[in-house]
Formats: sequence, C-alpha cells, structure tokens
Amino acid sequence: MAPIQGLGTIGIWTMELRADGPEQLGAVQEAAAELDELGFGSVWIGGSPSVAQAAHVLEATRNLTVGTSILSIWQHEAADVAAQYGALPPGVRERFVLGLGVSHAKLAAQYARPYPAMKEYLAALDGAPVPVPAERRVLAALGPKMLGLAADRAAGAIPYLVATEHTAQARETLGGEAFLAPELPVVLDTDLSRAREAAREHIDFYLALPNYTNNFVRLGFTEDDFKSGGSDRLLDALFALGDAERVRERVREHVAAGADHVAVQVVVPGGRNLDAVRPKWRELAEALVSDR
Repeated sequence: MAPIQGLGTIGIWTMELRADGPEQLGAVQEAAAELDELGFGSVWIGGSPSVAQAAHVLEATRNLTVGTSILSIWQHEAADVAAQYGALPPGVRERFVLGLGVSHAKLAAQYARPYPAMKEYLAALDGAPVPVPAERRVLAALGPKMLGLAADRAAGAIPYLVATEHTAQARETLGGEAFLAPELPVVLDTDLSRAREAAREHIDFYLALPNYTNNFVRLGFTEDDFKSGGSDRLLDALFALGDAERVRERVREHVAAGADHVAVQVVVPGGRNLDAVRPKWRELAEALVSDR
C-alpha cells in the first residue's frame, strides 16, 4: 500500500487542539488555522479524540492533513467512528487520517487481547456502510505484531515516544511501502538542565505504562533508565532538547532511519497549554517548514 501523500516531512502532534467543549472551539480553530498558514503538513490530535473533534480542525483549515493520534478502540465504537467518517464532506475526508490504538491496561478497564481486538475493530470499519478505507487509517504500533498489522491492514504506523533505533526497526518490519510517522517530543530550551526537567515531567506518566517501558527494554534500556523520571540516556534518545536547529537534526535522524513523516510535539512545563505552545509552533515553523 502506498504511503499517505501530501504531508511532507514535518507535522505537529498536540493535545491542545482537542476541543472538549464549545467554550474551547474558537481558540482551537484559530490556532489550527494558524498552523495551516505556517505551512506544516499535518496536525495529529492526541488524547483519543473523536472523528467529530477532528472535524472541527478540518473545518478551520484548507491544506493540513488532520489525524487522530490516537483514537482508542476501547473508547469509541467502530460503528460510530465509521458513521462520523462518513459524515465528513468528501473533499474534507481526503485530508483526514484515522489513527487508531489499543491504549493501555491502566487506562481502559476493558483492555484485553489487544491484537485480536484491533483486528476485529478494523474488520468492523471495513464492513461499515461507509467503510474507513485502509489507506486512510494508521495504527499506533510499537511491537512487531502490531507493526505487521499496520502494514497489512492499514496505511502504516504512527509510533509514539520512540527512539530513532525503533524507527529503523519499524521500517524493517513494515517494509518499504508502508507509511511511518513517529512522534517526536521536543523541549525548546537551550538550558539542558531545565529542558530535561520539563522532559521528565512529561515522561513520568508514560513510564508507568508497560507498553512503553517494554518497548524501551527491547531497545536496550533497563529498569534503571526508568527511575526518577528517566535517565539522561533515555531522555536524550526520545526527545529533542535544545533549540529549533536541534529539533531539525533529530527530525532528520528519524527520516534517515526510515520515517516518511515526523510529528513534533512541543512540550512545555505544566502540561497542556495552547497559549504556551503557539509561539513555539511559530519558532519551529521558521526552522522546519522549509524541510517539508
């Protein structure tokens, strides 16, 4: 299956563009429109957004590809997802990518047999009155089995919180044709100590989730790397810490390892904050958009 076209190399991954209520919608759509104007190829909305929430961003933009990264299969029924996809206007639908994932046992009470569950979910999308075609869906795959499924039953994979070594391994597993778009968290701060502090605040939540730590172990990290918010070695492998030029270098490392596209997530102290990340997006656009 041919990789998803038109995204270029650089996109933005963010939870800030998930409007959880009407009071947030105006600010979210204004920020999305600016991302479009800045020239990024895509925006990936985190936090298990619905297709309807992604539609708000699609409505506010003209060129951006908008993806869910990821929509949890435990939180959203396949029939509802397909119906919301079918409700998108055909021209808008061409800019939407459904990113799916199995989430984590600690976050989903019904979590069980994730690989068979994903296969069943994809089959339900195939059988819907308006199917979500394989070429418009991607999987948040980390391990080899889910990566194989991403190559066979979807356009490819959108791994989250991975080192370049994982990107190289994922490309080998996926083969040469499947789409591969890892997420890259970045802290735009040239004070390395302060940047690592922000990175540790961000990663602390994920270090309690075995799906991630098991993947880190496959890459050669140990339990010692998971203590106290993560070792310097782990943070340096997963994050881009420093200025926009450092982010550019890390993006190119992922591309050299086999990525088609890299979704950059701006990390700021204190967590989700649309007003705080928007200036950082502008800073990144100046340095990165020419690489599209």
